[in-house]
Amino acid sequence: QSAVQYYVGVDVGSASVRAALVDAFGTVVAHAQQPIQVWEPRPDHYEQSSADIWAACCSVTKEVVRGVDASQIRGLGFDATCSLVVVDKQFQPLAVNSEGQNHRNVIMWMDHRAVSQVQRINATQHRVLSYVGGAMSVEMQPPKLLWIKENLPESWEKVGYFFDLPDFLSWKATGVTARSLCTVVCKWTYTSDKGWDDSFWKMIGLEDLVKDKYEKIGNHVLSPGEAVGKGLTPEAARDLGLPEGIAVAASLIDAHAGGLGVIGADVKGHNLPCENQPITSRVAMICGTSSCHMGVSETPIFVPGVWGPYFSAMVPGLWLNEGGQSATGKLIDHVVRGHVAFPELEAKAAASAHSIYTYLNSHLDLIKKSLPVGFLTVDLHVWPDFHGNRSPLTDLTLKGMVVGLTLSQGLDELALIYLATIQAIALGTRHILEVMQAAGHDITTLFLCGGLSKNPLFVQMHADITGKPVVLSKEVESVLVGAAILGACASGDFASIQ
Repeated sequence: QSAVQYYVGVDVGSASVRAALVDAFGTVVAHAQQPIQVWEPRPDHYEQSSADIWAACCSVTKEVVRGVDASQIRGLGFDATCSLVVVDKQFQPLAVNSEGQNHRNVIMWMDHRAVSQVQRINATQHRVLSYVGGAMSVEMQPPKLLWIKENLPESWEKVGYFFDLPDFLSWKATGVTARSLCTVVCKWTYTSDKGWDDSFWKMIGLEDLVKDKYEKIGNHVLSPGEAVGKGLTPEAARDLGLPEGIAVAASLIDAHAGGLGVIGADVKGHNLPCENQPITSRVAMICGTSSCHMGVSETPIFVPGVWGPYFSAMVPGLWLNEGGQSATGKLIDHVVRGHVAFPELEAKAAASAHSIYTYLNSHLDLIKKSLPVGFLTVDLHVWPDFHGNRSPLTDLTLKGMVVGLTLSQGLDELALIYLATIQAIALGTRHILEVMQAAGHDITTLFLCGGLSKNPLFVQMHADITGKPVVLSKEVESVLVGAAILGACASGDFASIQ
């Protein structure tokens, strides 16, 4: 009997970094979590620090491998939010803000500062835009790059490299600046057959990136799960508490890691309607701070208002379409914490030793009388686009709205607006699925993962409102499993991602 082999997955979310030690059967045997800092210097500006993020990666990784024989750890995979990391020619952090705070060198994915830039980019109607549903999102990288050039010329002059955060992490671990096909295709307009399109960058006013042969944004692209360089450098190995030289994989964006970790789930023997259906009939929904809806197809499908088709960006050999909602977990939190009855909710939840959401769910069961809980909001409606609409309306100017308010403001009302917000998010998902289906996807089942998938009310409302069965995997940490799959693939212990 040979020793168990382990793989480490590291997931950098919006608010925290998590790591897991995963065995060769895909079981999470240890996991750890640590918060990371977010700065919001002005409305719609969200910034982070790459040094703070890397330090958190190191401490959670050390924690999950404690007590394991180093020789049994075979590979390391990272996933992260698709935030933009800016460093100078010596790889030192470079400010993305007018305060000149160099440690704040990350423009977060959810930052909406580049509104006028994205409008100008979309006005070009350049052919690369057909691969992002017809219009680029303010959350992608080209508008952010243009914003830096126009607003922070001194930073722009000093830039050595722009990294998508997942690629920054694989660089930190290996010293190699290779980029993942996932990040450059999904957020930077690279295409898997033609590569970078010079005419696009010139047309939007970023011809300087073309001039240096794309050195700053990446001219060496690897498939997710491919081994990067010679593995962990001695320095990174010390930082992470791992053996030097172990395989490090080309990364994935966090939602794509969740999709990878859940969409291939083995459903045999559970009597599920999707048992004998192809993987292309599934949509993986990764629900955290925001939500992403990942559907794969054998051939490219162009869906208006939905990102993609992206070839091999999540599952190698298949095309990906990605719908999304910019604020879901963040929206529920915002609505609940901002309500006048929140202090009462907090006190009662604490007294009953439950989380606020578990308490709200049981409170709704208490007030629902004879009808199912969903009917409580017959007179209360939420429009959930508090942070604009990502899919399928692609309108970042949209705002949120609540209709049906009364003068009551107790715990019952808080519970109702919480329910109405979850229903609104589920209706948004239904809208996305409908346009995907109209364009040619055949979707029969939803596979949910991420923090919100642990909330039974959120899951039930998605099943009720979409009319589709929802499957949850036994292993709840799908995103971490996805990251570990990358490390397992890079190690050579498995022949492919599949």
